[in-house]
Order: sequence, then C-alpha cells, then structure tokens
Amino acid sequence: MSPAILAGMALTVFLTSLLSGVFGMAGGLILLWVLLFLMPVATAIAVHGVIQMVANGSRAWFSRHYIDYRILTILCLGLLIAAAVLTVVNYTPNLIVVSIVLGLMPVLVWLPVQRLQLDASRPSHALACGFIAGALAMGVGVSGPTIDIFFIRTMMDRRKVIATKAAMQLVSHATKVVFYWQAAAALPASDWLAILLAAPIAILGTRTGNIILQRMTDLSFRSWTRWIVTGVGGVYLLQGLQQLM
Repeated sequence: MSPAILAGMALTVFLTSLLSGVFGMAGGLILLWVLLFLMPVATAIAVHGVIQMVANGSRAWFSRHYIDYRILTILCLGLLIAAAVLTVVNYTPNLIVVSIVLGLMPVLVWLPVQRLQLDASRPSHALACGFIAGALAMGVGVSGPTIDIFFIRTMMDRRKVIATKAAMQLVSHATKVVFYWQAAAALPASDWLAILLAAPIAILGTRTGNIILQRMTDLSFRSWTRWIVTGVGGVYLLQGLQQLM
C-alpha cells in the first residue's frame, strides 16, 4: 500500500471502529465498502474479518461483564451450522450480489419488530439469529443489522446488547477469516503488515466509542442506529444497481 492509502486506511479503521463502538454496527459496513475498492471481494471480506475481529474483540473485552454467555453459546451454534452449509455448497462471493444484499440489509432495522416477536433471549430465536447472521457474514461480509432485530425486543439494556453482539461478531468474523483463508493468504506480506498496524487503531476507536456509548440514552442509541445504517445501505444499493446495469 502507498503511504496515502495507508493513512486513509488508518483513519477509516479508527472512525469505523468508533462507530461500531457506539452503535454495534455501521462501522463494519463502511469499512467493507472501502476495502471492496482496494481488493477482490473474497480478499476484502477476509481482511475485513481480521480488522473487525480486533475491533469487536476489544469491544467485547471492554464490556465483558455485560456479555450474556447463554445467548452467545446458542448464537454460535447457529453460526457453525451456517458455515457448514456454505462449505458444502462451495460458496463464492460476487461483488454485485454483495453490494445489493448489503444495500437492502438496512431495511431490517425498520421492520415492525414488535409484530415479528423476535427475541434473542429465546433459544430457538437465538439459533435462527446465529444461522442467518453467520450465513450473511460469510456470504456478504456483514451481518450486524440482522443480529440487531433479534435483540431489540429483549429486556437487555444497551450495554448488554452491545457486549453480547460484539462477542458474537468476534466469533463470526473469525469464522469468516477461516472460510476465506486462501484469498487472505494471497495478500503480500507488506499488506498484512499494514493490516496488523491497524489493529491498535481499531482498539483506540472502539475504546473511544465505548466512552460515548456510556453517555447515550437507550432512545437516542436506537434512533441514531437506524438512520446511520440506512444511509450506508443506500450507498451500497446504489453502487450494486450501477454495477448491475
């Protein structure tokens, strides 16, 4: 990477980690969008997974006392089932499909979740959440909004929601890196060095976002999440449709 690209990458990692530290999503969507400009789809998803492992891992660590391990275990079981299915069908990502799916994903945060009765604290719902989120994480690179709709109806406060989602996404991104390990291995050593240098920046951004989160109310947290994710999704959808035409 050139110095200019490296500097831009560092700034992007910090800002997207800060966003994710506050809202638990959005940052990952923006980071993947940037990576897709720089790398092939499978490689971008793998690199995104490495960086997000650090960001989500640090977020989970900072909020570790709030993680609900019962829900997390069931979520991970669903994720492993999704990974097995995609491995069997030998799935390969496509840029147009990835862009359109990510563009439509923010629709999920506007669904009438009260009517859907989705609740991650219920074992069957947590299993479904893990499966769907795992399939999307490996299929298109991001699954945050999907996880969110299963947590909105729970009785957990924002800190417990963020902590449990961060732990789930840590496992999800790790699985994604393993799934695309061949694409990741093709990267030159210089690029991997740049990615490793971005790790402490991701932790700094996450820590800053966590401080902001503690000062937000549950109402403002949910409201801002919807609008930010919707805006990012609109960019993805427009890009995907342009590629299709």
